[in-house]
Amino acid sequence: QVQLVESGGGVVQAGGSLRLSCAASGTFIHVGAMGWYRQAPGEQRELVARITSGGSADYADSVKGRFTISRDNVENTVYLQMNSLKPEDTAVYYCKAVLVTPTGLGAMGYWGEGTLVTVSS
Repeated sequence: QVQLVESGGGVVQAGGSLRLSCAASGTFIHVGAMGWYRQAPGEQRELVARITSGGSADYADSVKGRFTISRDNVENTVYLQMNSLKPEDTAVYYCKAVLVTPTGLGAMGYWGEGTLVTVSS
């Protein structure tokens, strides 16, 4: 069984910073790409940033220069440092990881339950 647990959400004023963490636990053979998505009320879930197991990262245009994604391959944890936050960054942030488990089903995507980030103006 695999679990992704996010932490670090909260309420912050515009211009402030938050750091999200997501740790993968359970039984798996390999951790592939990890990423952060967000979903604002009434909107579709969108990619914020993702990072490969080798450390290559890409970002949504709306967060470039403000957010930084990183990962710890020993702790199977992905981070999202969010600076210069804007009210439009308000959303539930979800962690996603591509994992290979011993089930023989190959690489599959797993989601965390989400953490709420609220940016006040």
